[in-house]
Amino acid sequence: MSAENGTAGSPGTPAGPQPEPIRFFGTTWVGHTGGYAARRAGVAVGSLAAAAAACFVLRIAYQGLQIADIGSFVTVLMIVMFAICSALAFRHTWSAFATRPDPERQASLRGLLAIGFIGSLVAYFFRSLTEAPGERLHRAEYDTARAEYEKRTTRRSGNPSKKRRRST
Repeated sequence: MSAENGTAGSPGTPAGPQPEPIRFFGTTWVGHTGGYAARRAGVAVGSLAAAAAACFVLRIAYQGLQIADIGSFVTVLMIVMFAICSALAFRHTWSAFATRPDPERQASLRGLLAIGFIGSLVAYFFRSLTEAPGERLHRAEYDTARAEYEKRTTRRSGNPSKKRRRST
């Protein structure tokens, strides 16, 4: 936007708040245009394939522990750790699609989310079956910003000297 006159920088860009892009979707989520359905299908397939590949890698790691014969306690501990971290990562990722996560909490959970990355991938898969992951949150924020912008601009329109006075 131009600082001097408050208009959009290019002729095709509408005035007011602009939609925030979503990873893999850009701003196609606003009108479901530009290959939105294909992108959603691609994200669903990609996240499911990445989760399957990750499970395969974890299976190889599990077999490595069995070959090393380190004991059943450590093996069970590893399985439980990945299961719990994946469940927590799923829950955290799923809730992040509905509300903005706290940046401090996000930073403190970074290690847990890295260990439970399979849960995040599965959450991404399930959400992409119905919408672009995070679309509902972005749409609510965008609609609110547009409504506030419209309210501000309509309130300021017109010549204030010709404003009717309320009779009391």
